[in-house]
Amino acid sequence: MKPSQSSYKIFWLETAESTNRTLREHIDQYDNLSVIAAREQTAGRGQGTHTWFTTPGLNLTFSLLYKPDDLATSDILLITCATTLGIRDYLLSKGVTARIKWPNDIWVGDQKICGILIENILDGKRVSHSIIGIGLNINEENWPEDLPNPVSLKQLTGKRYDLEPELEQLTEKICRRFAQVDTTNGRLQLQEEFEKYLFRLDEEVR
Repeated sequence: MKPSQSSYKIFWLETAESTNRTLREHIDQYDNLSVIAAREQTAGRGQGTHTWFTTPGLNLTFSLLYKPDDLATSDILLITCATTLGIRDYLLSKGVTARIKWPNDIWVGDQKICGILIENILDGKRVSHSIIGIGLNINEENWPEDLPNPVSLKQLTGKRYDLEPELEQLTEKICRRFAQVDTTNGRLQLQEEFEKYLFRLDEEVR
């Protein structure tokens, strides 16, 4: 397992059951903003009991480790804000305008392009570590019939993408958002933008 040449250190695995689980089991071995990515994820998790569908080698399935300097549990939503806005920034750079579906999915129109699973480790009233699992549909074109509304970046743009440079770009966007957590103005901006691009399904049917 070798890191890529980037300031935030991306580690690629050929196969993992779950990148969140891999990162959690070896959490002391990794620095802040380390990323574990798998070309094949055999037991990826979604929210609740859901699983995450992905064809090996076609999409981005990875987990990012965030170790905040000083983040109270009362401000824990900032982790979701930074993550979702970073993903939105990345998609916008590809010409795709996305929205955030509460609490932490990314949709384009009425189709889901990204799912996020955040697992926080607390130390009293502070957040010690956050493991942020992300599944982003990049080159997928064939979906199981029981998935109601998936879409991939390739389907939206007509282009095929090389996963390694795309993960570099995406990680950079997310890390820039996490830098905002360290300042008062940055936190306010994260909260304002998150509310701006957030929607709930019940709002869509009113």
